[in-house]
Amino acid sequence: MDRFRSHTGTALPLRRGNVDTDQIIPAEYLKRITRSGFADGLFAAWKFDQDFVLNSPEYGGASVLVAGPDFGVGSSREHAVWALQDYGFKAVLSPCFGDIFSANAGKSGLLAAVVDLPAIERLWSITEADPATEVTVDLVDLVVRAGSWSATMHVDDYTRWRMLEGLDDIEITLGQEADITRFESSRPSFKPATQLPPQHSPQHRGRAITSSETRSPKAVHS
Repeated sequence: MDRFRSHTGTALPLRRGNVDTDQIIPAEYLKRITRSGFADGLFAAWKFDQDFVLNSPEYGGASVLVAGPDFGVGSSREHAVWALQDYGFKAVLSPCFGDIFSANAGKSGLLAAVVDLPAIERLWSITEADPATEVTVDLVDLVVRAGSWSATMHVDDYTRWRMLEGLDDIEITLGQEADITRFESSRPSFKPATQLPPQHSPQHRGRAITSSETRSPKAVHS
């Protein structure tokens, strides 16, 4: 995951509250098995309305989404975060977020920052008056700026730390690799261990695999 310290870009004013994850990306787009290619599903139902802000050419290329209260509520859906990222958004500002959406965003490198409603309304006015206005979201100083205007924002300490360091869940786990290796090396040999199928071992690479070798990994006792 890339480190996030500060981002500057144009903003999309989404004057809607209580936006759930099914509205962010409908369920029919969740059948894909990849983590990319979800941009076309972002706010898919709303894009049929030609007046929907995402259809406005002047907001093309926006990378900061300024949303109303309760953004990302509803079912747990990592695809909602992926769709926003695929479209090009780097940060979402809202007075409050769904807890699961906020956690998924932090784990994937999308900044979900809490900004109070008066500041959100001011950002809406600024960006609607001039869509070319650049908005800076500064995670180091916890501030959002648009021209001479600025406001504070809130990101919980843990999410802020992992985004500043660029750490996803795997990278956080690998930070404990030495302790994991030390634990495994001292683990009694009589305890169960996971054995890889033969086709995954170095000596079997490059040769045909028989049907008896296609079984799933299983726990074995040494």
